[in-house]
Amino acid sequence: MDSQTAVSTEAATAPSTAGRLKPDSLGVLGILFFVLSAQAPLTGIAGAVPIAVGIGNGAGTPAAYLLAGAVILLFSVGFVAMGRHVVDAGAFYTYIGKGLGRPTGSGSAGVALFAYCAIQAAMYGLYGATVSGLVEHYTGTHVAWWVWTLVTMVIVQVLGASGIEMGARILTVFVLAEFSILIVFALVTFFKGGGPEGLGFTDSFSASAALQGAPGVALMFAVASMFGFEATAIYGEEAREPRRTVPRATYLSVGVVTGFFAFTSWMLVSAHGASHATGEAGKALESGDATSFVFAPIAAQFGGWVDDVLPVLLATSLFAGILAFHNSANRYLFSLGRERLLPHGLTALNRRHSPWAAGVVQTVLAALLVLPFAILGKDPVLTLFSWFSGVAVLAMMLLYFLTSVSVVVFFRRSRADTRPWNTVIAPVLGALGIAGAIWLIVENFTTLIGGDRTTAIWLQLSVPAVLVLGLVAARVTRGRAVRP
Repeated sequence: MDSQTAVSTEAATAPSTAGRLKPDSLGVLGILFFVLSAQAPLTGIAGAVPIAVGIGNGAGTPAAYLLAGAVILLFSVGFVAMGRHVVDAGAFYTYIGKGLGRPTGSGSAGVALFAYCAIQAAMYGLYGATVSGLVEHYTGTHVAWWVWTLVTMVIVQVLGASGIEMGARILTVFVLAEFSILIVFALVTFFKGGGPEGLGFTDSFSASAALQGAPGVALMFAVASMFGFEATAIYGEEAREPRRTVPRATYLSVGVVTGFFAFTSWMLVSAHGASHATGEAGKALESGDATSFVFAPIAAQFGGWVDDVLPVLLATSLFAGILAFHNSANRYLFSLGRERLLPHGLTALNRRHSPWAAGVVQTVLAALLVLPFAILGKDPVLTLFSWFSGVAVLAMMLLYFLTSVSVVVFFRRSRADTRPWNTVIAPVLGALGIAGAIWLIVENFTTLIGGDRTTAIWLQLSVPAVLVLGLVAARVTRGRAVRP
């Protein structure tokens, strides 16, 4: 082989560091499936609905999902308006930086990265426990939860480096499977006229139903179930015609997620009977298997085979969510490296234009978050899953609030868009709704994490601490930044 051929071969196999993610890779539906994967529909329904019904506002839980969806929709109006003028894999921190200044934007980048890594680590905990239980049930062999978690981290890393199209195909299969069985159950229940007490529309959607019990707790879990829709903007660089695709995907995602959770939770309440739903959810929570509140009526509708299929779908639901958040987090790392706020090596791309270096770092971060719980022998569900999911939701709500404020400031200053509804009214209403959600989350944080008050306080303080560290880091690295 001559020297020229050798150089050509080396150039063909070396990772690209051009600093651009692969364009025109995702359409509206591709982005939608990434969002739905992050939502992990079965995990959200089986994990959140029993708690919201049992200790929240009972049969009025579906109304809480509609209210949460309305708040997120208001937020999305300004979010989409900003997305038409700013396309970047950094999404939140880029948007916040445009309106509130680079230091605040950089601080929010730390919060975003913290949120995505925390929720992924949380899902690894529940996933490991679920897979460990399934393997023991079917083979009689007990393998520690963290073994399955570490093996899955390697698989996720490989899939993440295989290109965004590969990830979209994998997620499509998993999401369709879990989404289909839940929506078919809900539709069958609806067209049968509901459960023993009928559809019970007013029992779930009237003002009195929505305000009964502890509506704040139900709203808190409803907002938590919306986590992940903002990924529409993260994939803007890889979208076809991003200025059209991202807005459509955002509104479609919010509409689909809100409708799905409100409708499915309504049919679950109806299947149990509005007057019995709170008691049945309470029994499920006391038994230590909250999923029985969801799985039992589905099995009653379709047969006992569901009891074997749903736990497997729960595991694939979690896997899909883990892969989606891996892709979101490594794109944040990639974007921060491109702006020199983190080492520039994070911008290294492979031949599929996937951020492989950022992916490796993200996987290492996930392992660092998970391993202490394994080493200390902590319960992966009661500690890892509960603690990190709570802190991730709080961090994400802070980002939503800062983004809404930034949208108003950016458009008042730049006049790039002068539509009052899109740039002032909706963002302000969204900010007020999100501020209320933050207050509810802080007020009920101990319930959200299922821990003690001291643990709750330390976890809550971690969010502003990360923001402050990001602000400090921004000032230290200000001279290295490559963009104003």
